[in-house]
Amino acid sequence: MILHLDKNTPNKIINSYVENTSSFVNVKQEYIQLVNSSVNKNFPKELSPFVLQEFVFENDIQLASIQYKTHREIPIKHISIGRNSPSLPLIMGPCSVESTEQINQVAQFLTTNRLSCIRAGAFKPRTSPYSFQGLEKKGLDILQETAKKKQLITFSEAKNAEHINQVINQADVVQIGTKSMYDQALLKALGKTNKPVLLKRGFSSTLQEFIQAAEFILCGGNENVILCERGIRTFEPKTRFTLDLCSVAWIKEHINLPIVIDPSHALGKRYGIIDLSKAAVAMGADGLLIEVHPDPNSALSDADQQIDFKVAKALINEILPLVELNNKKLC
Repeated sequence: MILHLDKNTPNKIINSYVENTSSFVNVKQEYIQLVNSSVNKNFPKELSPFVLQEFVFENDIQLASIQYKTHREIPIKHISIGRNSPSLPLIMGPCSVESTEQINQVAQFLTTNRLSCIRAGAFKPRTSPYSFQGLEKKGLDILQETAKKKQLITFSEAKNAEHINQVINQADVVQIGTKSMYDQALLKALGKTNKPVLLKRGFSSTLQEFIQAAEFILCGGNENVILCERGIRTFEPKTRFTLDLCSVAWIKEHINLPIVIDPSHALGKRYGIIDLSKAAVAMGADGLLIEVHPDPNSALSDADQQIDFKVAKALINEILPLVELNNKKLC
């Protein structure tokens, strides 16, 4: 249940209610927001005179529900992401920061094509302990320095709560990867900031679990959450994962958060990235996350799924008419 209270509500009454319900309290400009479990359907009489609005839900998808709030538009520097935004961000860059030269090349490609967003990981959660783990702080420094010169918006992944402050301080958008979706310490830390968060769906998670992970951030007070569908693990062994476009349709219908698609991780091979990107844009996704590398075959991580600049340019040309059909502008 979510309650909007008059800002003159006595603290004693609020504190009593919070203690009894384990509510989250967020002070907004026009009201005080109380959020607690959907199991609660009523509130005590002493609170009644101060309740401006009440919202009762069937389950714990609450702050993200379209029943609570219409589609959110998330501002990120000079652009925004969301259903009602005039822009559709095409977020491109390598899986990992490998060198200054590599990031400079990617940044030059983006600015040449009038794109605003660069993605690259500095802290890399890998399945094998023997795989490249990222350049960590050095990688963040390289990404930030290059992005500042080119006026690009940076997306970079936080692997766990140990280094979350480093990523918050240096990246414009903090990415939570599929392996970290259940890391509640990480989610709660991001809930205490206003930093935009790109939350990837866990590859074995249901939509309920996915959205409830977003609720951990939202109930902490951070409303700047962007969802990312990146494929789920199914019985099919011919592709790395199965890109769940049905989830996009469901999220557009029931959830007020923007949804971005990552076809690179879903397929795990570069040959189908353009086709999957076209499908995602055609059905109204709010953005794309694409892995681009100057020389994909030499990449230190996820080499098979990264595309080069030639293919990236072809992708831009092929999705552009679909972007325009949706009354959006590629950015």
